[in-house]
Amino acid sequence: MHVGLLRHGETLLPGRYCGRTDVLLSEQGHSAMSAVLAGSSWQRVISSPLSRCAHFAQAYAADHGIACALDARWCELDFGEWENSSAAELQARDAQRLGDFWRDPLANPPPGGERLQSLQARVSAAWEEALTQAREENLLIVTHGGPLRVLLAQQRGLPLGQCLQMEVPLASLRLIEC
Repeated sequence: MHVGLLRHGETLLPGRYCGRTDVLLSEQGHSAMSAVLAGSSWQRVISSPLSRCAHFAQAYAADHGIACALDARWCELDFGEWENSSAAELQARDAQRLGDFWRDPLANPPPGGERLQSLQARVSAAWEEALTQAREENLLIVTHGGPLRVLLAQQRGLPLGQCLQMEVPLASLRLIEC
């Protein structure tokens, strides 16, 4: 069984911390996701319910005649007071907290936001359930950078606190053999 982990493409609010904000994909973002999946074959799709993931996942599933389920556990980290802010804006108004978050995200979550430990718990539960339900089907999961970083760190045996250092580009596909 193969699992494909697809991060959504560019949105209409590029460069901003849009955790729970429901922002749409740009045309380029949609095209990049389509391009990265060209030639691949999936029997089932699971997606975050946020539009930047769900619209693409549902269209892909419909085009290929396969099932698509939405699961809120695959949503992005909630950035709390930082929602819809760019790194430059945060640097100007909250540099100390932003620096603390990047240095030690486990001890310094975004103000009013979600802890990485909570993200890890919900993603781990979603992952285990997805694998159980998919059985031997090739599964595509369409999600966000935060859930992917947490899951990939776990798969690689890395400490959770290091997950933000992992590169997970927009519209990138990671394959896992299960």
